[in-house]
Amino acid sequence: MKNYAIGVDIGGSHISCAVIDLKKKTILPDSYSTELVDNKAKADDILNNWASAIKGSLNKIERNELAGIGFAMPGPFEYDKGIARFSHVVDKYENLFGINIANYLKEAFSLEDESQVRFMNDASAFAVGEAWFGKAAEVAKSVSITLGTGFGSAFIDEGLPVVEREDVPKMGCVWHLPFRNGIGDDYFSTRWFIKRYAERTGQRSTGVKEIAEKAKTDPWTKEIFIEYGQNLGLFLGPRLKTFDAEVLVIGGNVSEAFPLFGEYFKEILRNMDVKTSIHISELKEGAALIGSARMFEQDFWMEIKPLLSKM
Repeated sequence: MKNYAIGVDIGGSHISCAVIDLKKKTILPDSYSTELVDNKAKADDILNNWASAIKGSLNKIERNELAGIGFAMPGPFEYDKGIARFSHVVDKYENLFGINIANYLKEAFSLEDESQVRFMNDASAFAVGEAWFGKAAEVAKSVSITLGTGFGSAFIDEGLPVVEREDVPKMGCVWHLPFRNGIGDDYFSTRWFIKRYAERTGQRSTGVKEIAEKAKTDPWTKEIFIEYGQNLGLFLGPRLKTFDAEVLVIGGNVSEAFPLFGEYFKEILRNMDVKTSIHISELKEGAALIGSARMFEQDFWMEIKPLLSKM
């Protein structure tokens, strides 16, 4: 039995990998491998960088034990075909546009066929990981969000992402939905904090971590997090209620600042009579590795395969 799969998470500036034991549902602790990536580099340089990181995890098991390599990949991407569709619009990895990543890795690692490389939307992979053996493992219906450079989200029912149904938004995510003077991604990603901090203080910041430190002693900065939490509640509350989500799992770098905005977020949900339990991810980036690796659990693969083209 090939009980091991490598889970891979592709970030905007790094790649992380680990070996997942599909039978025991654990991450091999010494199998983590991560490398920084220049997402503006030439295609060959990016792909060679990815291959180097994956090799770091692959070296921890015997080759004949490998079921395959699963990717948690940001979009736009043809997840069912393994073809990158990044462009200047998303401002990252545009030099990979049109490249069949599955074929490249099949050759790089001498895999039996391209089916040993599989791809899932990164937010969906995070949600699948949390539902498989994370904070949402004990419930049927959950929503997971990632708050960071972008605003990721996925709706899960019985372990599977819901991408087409009346009780979920189009594409099974919320980043694109209207909110105030823009869309969700404008208000719940890192760039909102940087913009709002500049508006309120006239100062520039490097990111949410720096702003959160200042919020501990500066009431004006603390109000930015209050506003963020209230907005997040107003935005997510109706979607959680419509889906009847039992659990919401929050991940991403901004989740580290949850103590600064969490109570205001929860208060809005209570006012809306939303019964969903709120949890901060303990698996963190590991959830995406786990979720992407689960594509090599055969029963799960047969169920999720038809959904990949709709992500």
